[in-house]
Amino acid sequence: MAEERLQHGTLSDELGFLLARANSVSLAAGNEALAPHGLRGRSYSVLAVVADGARPTQRELADFLRLDPSQIVAIVDDLEGRRLVQRRQDAADRRARIIVATAEGERVFAAARESALAAERTAHPGFADEDRASAIALLRTLAFPEP
Repeated sequence: MAEERLQHGTLSDELGFLLARANSVSLAAGNEALAPHGLRGRSYSVLAVVADGARPTQRELADFLRLDPSQIVAIVDDLEGRRLVQRRQDAADRRARIIVATAEGERVFAAARESALAAERTAHPGFADEDRASAIALLRTLAFPEP
């Protein structure tokens, strides 16, 4: 099979490629699992952050998720149209709007999270729980480097 032949090449020794490929495998499985909830990876990520009670501004969401602010506006518009989130004025800065999950948003997120985690287990079947925990710890150090 071509994939088996290709996976032993030079590129398969590069961290960036492996991260991107693993992300692609996870996103494909996740998007399929999230579809019944009316979500995709990015909208799920926004809903996850706000369902945690973080009360971010749209700018904070864009920075944290590494997305263009216009993408966040479109995602929040969609989630707000579905009554899963609300924009509220930030008491600390009257010019800013914070994003909060509605009760329905929290319900949808909880169900979607179960589907996403099940898809993760299906996409990476040989990944033991302790390996998953180790991978998360290592990826956190890559995703959030200390200055």
